[in-house]
Amino acid sequence: MKKLFTITFLSLVLISCSQKTECTKQDKSMWQDQDSFKENLVSQGYKIKEFKVTEGNCYEIYGWDKEENKVEIYFNPVDGSIVKKENH
Repeated sequence: MKKLFTITFLSLVLISCSQKTECTKQDKSMWQDQDSFKENLVSQGYKIKEFKVTEGNCYEIYGWDKEENKVEIYFNPVDGSIVKKENH
């Protein structure tokens, strides 16, 4: 029984790790300019430690939000909406 629990638990961990956040299927020509996008976030009060484009077609930041909470945020690069936000 313990072995079955361990196998089930490890399977769930692997599945959750392999899922990626998908932000858009729009062509990259429709995306906002990265530098302008970052500048807009900074002007809104965000502090960006790291910015990247993910496999799921998101703009992702690691840093601090407007309330100075340490966060990881996935944005839709077309409309700028927050798709996923994790506080750390």
